[in-house]
This record gives sequence, C-alpha cells and structure tokens, in this order.
Amino acid sequence: MQTIAFKMKLKPGFKEEYRKRHNAIWPELTELLKNNGIYDYSIFLDEETDILFAVQKQKSGQSSQDLGDTEIVKRWWAYMADIMDTNSDNSPLSVPLTPVFRMD
Repeated sequence: MQTIAFKMKLKPGFKEEYRKRHNAIWPELTELLKNNGIYDYSIFLDEETDILFAVQKQKSGQSSQDLGDTEIVKRWWAYMADIMDTNSDNSPLSVPLTPVFRMD
C-alpha cells in the first residue's frame, strides 16, 4: 500500500459547484478507481488560495491521475474543466507532493 498526495487548482468561486459534482460522483468512476486499487481518497480545499489538496491510498501503485487513458476519466475531466485549471487535454493541472512527515 502507498499513500500519495497532490494539489490542483480550483477556479475562484466554484467551491460549492466542485462539492456538488463530487457529492454526485458517477458510480462507474468510483468503481474504476476502486478496481484500480485506489481507496481512502479525500480532497481538501484551501479557501484562501483555491488550492485543492488530494490524498489517496493505492494498492496497485497507480494514481487516479494515471487513469487518463480511460473513457470515463476523460469524460470526468471534461465535465470538471470549466471549474478547474487544466491541461490542454482537460486533465487537471496536478502537482505531486513530497511526503516529509508521517505519524503512525
């Protein structure tokens, strides 16, 4: 098992829309993530900067960001592109974060 974290950027004023879309996350997307060993996935928002901070545990060593070649992830990225900073393929601009401390 591995835990990874990364950050993304929400466009200003879209906190509630982001929350709404994730509260209604597509079941087929959740299934894809789980089937690829991704679980215990949380996203936090720093409201001062609109930075999204994501943490997920992985059984397979594959991140949600590694599933961009699947049709469902491509559709999700397109669905979210109007409220987030994205790359030209609609994938979220995502920056991996380096772990520096862990307390067990």
